[in-house]
Amino acid sequence: MQNGKGRITEIIYGFDDSLLLRVDCPSALLPAPGQYLLADDGLADSVLAVPLFRAGTVPEVILQSSTPMPRHWLPGLELHLRGPLGHGFNLPAEVSHIALTSLGGGLARLLPLIGQNPLADIAIFTDAALPDLPVSVEVRRLADLPEALPWADFLALELTIEILPKLRTILGLAPHERPVCTAQALIISPMPCGALAECGVCAVPARKGYKLACKDGPVLDLKQLQW
Repeated sequence: MQNGKGRITEIIYGFDDSLLLRVDCPSALLPAPGQYLLADDGLADSVLAVPLFRAGTVPEVILQSSTPMPRHWLPGLELHLRGPLGHGFNLPAEVSHIALTSLGGGLARLLPLIGQNPLADIAIFTDAALPDLPVSVEVRRLADLPEALPWADFLALELTIEILPKLRTILGLAPHERPVCTAQALIISPMPCGALAECGVCAVPARKGYKLACKDGPVLDLKQLQW
């Protein structure tokens, strides 16, 4: 983890009506897919830092906040950055079929996984709007995910904690059944302390106690979670 400074160079309206930042910052601070930075502008009325995730498929530094972005964040503003923080997605060394889906968050934070393994077949399961994607990426309805799940070697999800009790139904699994493939979830939750205070706001129910999204995650293996 490092501390450094960055500068907002552009505000971009995302394909899902979210706001994205193009940020000029040191390469050592860049989060891997699923990791995050904490950013603040150093102003006295800015109480909490804003978590920023890598987003999109382009190689430029484009970051998306998981919380509302301050209105005064405009191009030219200098940001104080801390990171990269947390654990991101961990793709298996040999993976042939990757499934991506968002349940209650947004797909932009999953899109950096495209290109992580150029030889893998990738399918996105969603009913939401999408940006322009590589022609090699297949797009299917969210309702198709249960029948396609046996196809996947790796399942990457984005979800909120509230979705966990419904996850088995969404995936078309029987009670107590879990995916055969490796499945990891990016948990979208407030992370005000950035793993410094263990305040518990981002606690996620696990098979043994709780996991903190800010420190143990925000990407967690589904085998660790209680759902």
